[in-house]
Amino acid sequence: MTQGRPPAPRSLASSSEPLVQAHDVALVDLDGVVYLGREAVAGAVAYLAAARTGGMHLGYVTNNAARTPHQVARHLRELGIELDDGDVVTSAQAAARLVAAAVPAGSKVLVIGGTGLVQALAEHGLHAVSTVADEPAAVVQGFHPSVGWELLAEGSYAVAAGLPWVASNLDLSVPTPRGRAPGNGTLVAAIRAATGSSPVVAGKPEPALVRESVLRTGSERPLMVGDRLDTDISGATRYQMPSLLVLTGVTSLAELVAAEGDERPDFVGADLGALLSDQPAVTVDRAAGGIRARCAGWEATVEDGRLRLRVSGTPAPLAGLAALRAVVAAGWAATDAGGSPVDVETVGGQLDDLSTGPSS
Repeated sequence: MTQGRPPAPRSLASSSEPLVQAHDVALVDLDGVVYLGREAVAGAVAYLAAARTGGMHLGYVTNNAARTPHQVARHLRELGIELDDGDVVTSAQAAARLVAAAVPAGSKVLVIGGTGLVQALAEHGLHAVSTVADEPAAVVQGFHPSVGWELLAEGSYAVAAGLPWVASNLDLSVPTPRGRAPGNGTLVAAIRAATGSSPVVAGKPEPALVRESVLRTGSERPLMVGDRLDTDISGATRYQMPSLLVLTGVTSLAELVAAEGDERPDFVGADLGALLSDQPAVTVDRAAGGIRARCAGWEATVEDGRLRLRVSGTPAPLAGLAALRAVVAAGWAATDAGGSPVDVETVGGQLDDLSTGPSS
């Protein structure tokens, strides 16, 4: 690379074979990908079963540190998903490994969170406490709905005293059936504001949880699957791991089309059905007055900041996936060309009517 030259903008990758065959392990995010609250995302259970039948090992990776792997696995089994407890990897496990590396064996650790962190610390021989009076050697913080002012205050006292501080993740929100709710990043911000300090972070997009997931699943050709650009996708990119973004969680089509830098996924799909599909190649060029992207019989153009989508040939069986890839590629190319934000309203309805899963 020429010194001083910025890296080339990221573009969509293609795969001539289904992703389930191109990768040995899918590291699947949970909230917004597999379930929303207690309920499964539509089609997710069947798609995951088909991926497993197709020979892909599935690791379930979450930035949420509230529950233990057993509790998460039990929830997934209740939804109809076949897995072992060891298939679940949480940010609590990654955070506990970071804490264990920073304190003497057998240390006490102040826990701002729930049972997920307590058990993860115990795996490393560390003991959870809840007050500064217990003389902890470090502070670890992760999301749990029970965390309130008193525990945040104890954490603030400990951090202000100079103890090492590890946060499971910095997600500002968590998806729920009623919408977005405050996540661990919001609670971390309270202690940061009170102390002026910042924690070491274990969860995506930082590398600790990605490393933990690769270690626990033994993957050689892993694929990160998620719904968040700033955590799932950025974390995979920073780890030089390919990624698949699905639109069942917090990321909207408009946000995906506007993505830049390490928040751009390699592959896209409406849902987990994309695991069972190939990802057809996209060609991008400058048309008269704008950008044009073509993918398997679909053409997306951007003119004056407005996206348009039309059939330009004989659409492939995966019409929705090809159309989505054309739209995303055209939007990214327009952004890279320095254009104004792209308006996706004109194509959103069209994509809603197209399936992006495997043809039946």
